[in-house]
Amino acid sequence: LIDNGLAVLENEKIERHIMKNVPGGHNLFVQDKEVATLIENLYSKLKLMLLRKDESTINSLLSHLRRINDHLGQKGTRFLTGDTMCCFDCELMPRLQHIRVAGKYFSDFEIPSQMKYLWRYMYHMYQLEAFTQSCPADQDIINHCKLQLQGMKMKKHEELETPTFTTSIPIEVSGDD
Repeated sequence: LIDNGLAVLENEKIERHIMKNVPGGHNLFVQDKEVATLIENLYSKLKLMLLRKDESTINSLLSHLRRINDHLGQKGTRFLTGDTMCCFDCELMPRLQHIRVAGKYFSDFEIPSQMKYLWRYMYHMYQLEAFTQSCPADQDIINHCKLQLQGMKMKKHEELETPTFTTSIPIEVSGDD
């Protein structure tokens, strides 16, 4: 973040700047220990599944996704803590995008369409310009995972391909609101 020509690099200072200077910025930084706990370790479960590719790690990831799906169903809102986006959504959605893209590419893993609240959540996130403008191309996600998981064998050079962006939603979910 650049503020009056000075770089602001610390997360807490960036948060304070946004809360103070961006209209509605205070809504982004909701304190919710339940949601914080709910979304933590999701990416590490993806990485473990991609490395091991066994039933145990797949089930662990599915169980975690199910808990998030259940939370969204109980909450009944567009986002994790309400009908406005918050910091937790900024953490969760990129992780879900990595699960969709890297999970499919490396392990043929897909988020089950039965997780309708999770899919509805992703649908709402895909409608936000803030997400679509900052979402990395599928090829970038794949390359990032290859760097993270040193043991992965390269299938091809995705970085040379035309960028694609996975934003589709299962048809049985896409019309729901």
